[in-house]
Amino acid sequence: MTTPSPASSHPGTAAPSQPVNLLEHWKADAREIKTFRGHSHGIWTIAYAPDGKTLASGGVDRLLRIWDIETGRLLRSLRGHTHDIRAALYTPDGQMLATGSEDRTIRLWNPNTGEPLKLLFTRYDHNVCSLSLSPDGLMLARGSHNKDIKIWEVTTGTELMTLLGKDTYDHHWSTCVAFSPDGVHLASGNDIGKVRLWEVLPSGEEKIVHNGHWQDDTFDGTDTRGYFVEDDGGFQKAMDYWIGAMTYTPDGNLLFTGSRDTTIKCFAMPQLTETRTLKGHTGWVRCFAMSPDGAVLASASDDKTIKLWEVATGKNFRTIKGHTDAVRGIAFSPDGKRLASASWDRTVKLWEGGAEPQE
Repeated sequence: MTTPSPASSHPGTAAPSQPVNLLEHWKADAREIKTFRGHSHGIWTIAYAPDGKTLASGGVDRLLRIWDIETGRLLRSLRGHTHDIRAALYTPDGQMLATGSEDRTIRLWNPNTGEPLKLLFTRYDHNVCSLSLSPDGLMLARGSHNKDIKIWEVTTGTELMTLLGKDTYDHHWSTCVAFSPDGVHLASGNDIGKVRLWEVLPSGEEKIVHNGHWQDDTFDGTDTRGYFVEDDGGFQKAMDYWIGAMTYTPDGNLLFTGSRDTTIKCFAMPQLTETRTLKGHTGWVRCFAMSPDGAVLASASDDKTIKLWEVATGKNFRTIKGHTDAVRGIAFSPDGKRLASASWDRTVKLWEGGAEPQE
């Protein structure tokens, strides 16, 4: 299903596979090409395999489902988690799939066979709601309903380090984590919208704290922190500035954070200087996907839409509608020409940019 590349008309680009200008590619079109059905409940997360052939999705029904993109077939459903699967990601070589769940554990799977490889947890863990892999695929960081951030060594399954802030009285949850593309730093966002930058190795030290989405006008006591209500699976009183999404540009110069306040903030790294705020969503921003060339940021939100932003200008150039409920997970294909989205409407959808292929 290769589409003729728009770049092929330019002279002088004699590369075997023509590099596509992904910004132009997604400005041209974004059409729905497939819908994957099978989940019985809402879906929290979607991951695109590095070879671009399969998708993995996980959610409230506790099963990690692996889909064949070409045929749309469900290849396998992996059982093991006992509560919502909140995060899933492939290692860069595609040989391992990590999932984090509200059952407080992280599981590592072989995506090709469905075999469970490792179970990572410590005695005092809390609901895992975010995972990030270092660029070499050797370290796995997790954000959870707890203030500490744990980093594991993927190959051995041993706990490498725990990151704890300098402020011992700050008990806010580090709910979102993202490794920098050089693997030196880790950015984290918490349930009141603050952003932190950590040096991972060797020190594990907190370098910078930025107020991020947090605003001082609200009463701030620890008793206002979000906590779970089992019946509707929502937060009875989630913090207004809760950070749901974080991603770096591939060059590591920019960090984007998305919050429950419906805004997206952009920071210049590694100084963590706020440069702009992107507005447009009308619901909690839950997930980001960054195109491989760093030109397009895709954001998914509880407002049922996916928005595409031009990273260079911060302009929202396209809004993709198609899901009938909150969109909680998105992922670009390895070549950036397609986008997969996972929604609370129990479906996974695949979108394609670029001009329609002429049959």
